[in-house]
Amino acid sequence: MSQKEDNSEKALILGIQNGDNESLKKVYKANFPSIMHFILSNNGSEQEAKDIYQDAMIVFYEKLQDKDFRLNCQIKTFLYSISRRLWLKRLAEKNKYVSQIDDFEAFLPLDRFEISLEEHDHKFEIMRQALEKLGDPCKTVLKDFYIEKKSMQEIAQEMGYTNPENAKNQKYKCLQRLKKLFFQHYKETNS
Repeated sequence: MSQKEDNSEKALILGIQNGDNESLKKVYKANFPSIMHFILSNNGSEQEAKDIYQDAMIVFYEKLQDKDFRLNCQIKTFLYSISRRLWLKRLAEKNKYVSQIDDFEAFLPLDRFEISLEEHDHKFEIMRQALEKLGDPCKTVLKDFYIEKKSMQEIAQEMGYTNPENAKNQKYKCLQRLKKLFFQHYKETNS
């Protein structure tokens, strides 16, 4: 972030803390498109994106009213992270995304406020490359479960596993392999 952007963000934060509605509107308008894109790309509607973003803005506003709070990242990173967490929680409540949260959140540190959106995108590109190298049957099992939203029963039948538990064990092993490939690629690209 340039010095000019840093000063602009500080001015916006100060404005919000002092009750300036124009500063709040600027932050709202500047950051909503990325949240909308994220939610629409993850089983959400435009109305759900608006609801989640409104909740994230409330969290942001309330945090800024706390004298001890220090924002250690860009505003867009903070709002994206809060919105992402709120959306994943809502999806979990709807039972659409529970397993994906459990499996991927464990090793992809995407929700820390310190990570910039560029770093976030970089990690997803590394994940895409790791998936390409994973090969079958793992790539198919993970795609069927996470993208196609198939049950373990369906995957077991399609892949020829004797029961859903075996399919679940295979998915776990595939995730471990993917994790290893991800960290190898990450290490290579960041050394």
